[in-house]
Amino acid sequence: MPKGPVHSEIEKRLTAELAPISLVVTNDSASHHGHAGDDGSGESHFTVEIQCAAFEGQSRLNRQRMVNKALGDLMRDKVHAMVIKARAPGE
Repeated sequence: MPKGPVHSEIEKRLTAELAPISLVVTNDSASHHGHAGDDGSGESHFTVEIQCAAFEGQSRLNRQRMVNKALGDLMRDKVHAMVIKARAPGE
């Protein structure tokens, strides 16, 4: 399945802001079709697995805040739910 515009923008913003060592973005929206938050776009639910040096010494909550800040308005306007798996190098 090709990446949609929201999926691509998530990757672009996280790469630009956090310079990850590894980044995997998975669109989980099909699993939530018809549920609350499904806006019909096919791009409302995501999982982000990200590893970057910026997370070293940061709590799990701060790492999630860093991801949310990097995504900015996407979290408010386009994404209903996101699972964030944020790791520092070596974790």
